[in-house]
Amino acid sequence: MKSILHIIRKEFLQLRRDPRMFPIIFVAPIFQLIILGYGTNLDVRNIQTVVCDLDKTAQSRELVSKFVNSGYFEVSGYAQGINDVDHYLDYGKASIALVIPRKFGDNLIGNRGAQLQVIVDGSEPLLTTAGMQYAGIIAGNYTQAAALKSLSSLAAAQGASLKIPRVNPEIRIWYNPELKSRNFMVPGVLATLLMILTMLLTSLAIVKEKEVGTMEQLMVTPIRPYALIIGKLAPFVLIGTIDIILALTVAVFWFNVPIKGSLLMLGFACVVFLMTTLGLGLFVSTVSKTQQQAMMTASFFVVMPMIYLSGFAFPIENMPRAIQYLTYALPLRYFIIIIRGLFLKGVGWHELWPQLLAMALIGFAILVVSIFRFQKKLG
Repeated sequence: MKSILHIIRKEFLQLRRDPRMFPIIFVAPIFQLIILGYGTNLDVRNIQTVVCDLDKTAQSRELVSKFVNSGYFEVSGYAQGINDVDHYLDYGKASIALVIPRKFGDNLIGNRGAQLQVIVDGSEPLLTTAGMQYAGIIAGNYTQAAALKSLSSLAAAQGASLKIPRVNPEIRIWYNPELKSRNFMVPGVLATLLMILTMLLTSLAIVKEKEVGTMEQLMVTPIRPYALIIGKLAPFVLIGTIDIILALTVAVFWFNVPIKGSLLMLGFACVVFLMTTLGLGLFVSTVSKTQQQAMMTASFFVVMPMIYLSGFAFPIENMPRAIQYLTYALPLRYFIIIIRGLFLKGVGWHELWPQLLAMALIGFAILVVSIFRFQKKLG
């Protein structure tokens, strides 16, 4: 036990001797969480729009105002003709063009069906897809309201009453009623930052000892391999725990993302996930000879696949079947499900135990293989 405590003390002394490590360990995660929390915002608003109004009637101006007042569109310019629209789209001055044809108002008043052309820039799929959906809804609601108004005026002129049956849907959105993408993205960002920080710190710290030659000095001491491994990993468990507390504080009090589930289960899940990240860091250190090699290995073979295939950025359901099967081997997949379930849904052990068990088994396997390889390297 004393040997383990001596190694832990040595690790903290090494961290203290390198003043650059403290900002990386404690400041960088919070800074990145804040920046990425704002940057990874999927809410589409203020889409730059060019308007080509060939009708120039009260009805066409009212339609444009409906688009602007919705908050989803912002007029960046007015094109005099259809040929001028290309200029705005080609130079990136607008992402969507609204072309209102001639006789739009007359057709609308005469209930003959008014047409509206929407031209989108397909180079920005997320933005334009959302813009097309918003445009369809706004235009549909406006033309329907205008048609009802026209029919009501006609019926009033003829002295008859107009009765139109309506279906009033009652829509309820669970877990994220305001549809804020930040509530969905911040827990995922927190998980990925925790993975990157603890894994890289572990791998770089061990590889650094190989570079400076202190690992060989430890190997000739009577310290047992298990004591050396525990002493090496324990400081990073503490660092990871502190970072978790700081990141959760930022998520709750800065971004106002509530934790609806059990804090006890959240803490337990974070500890289990730490087991996998520390195991991955230990494994990377066994296959790397320099810190640069460790950084490249971790980035290309662990971090990028985990982020892209875990469901953090892209839905797993949209991936090819073979890739979907591959994602079952990624612990970050299960941790993101757990952390989003606890933040947004407020679910508990009964609902999340399959993900927690799978993550624990994968983490245990990774840690055992990494320890075995590390002991073999020591031998």
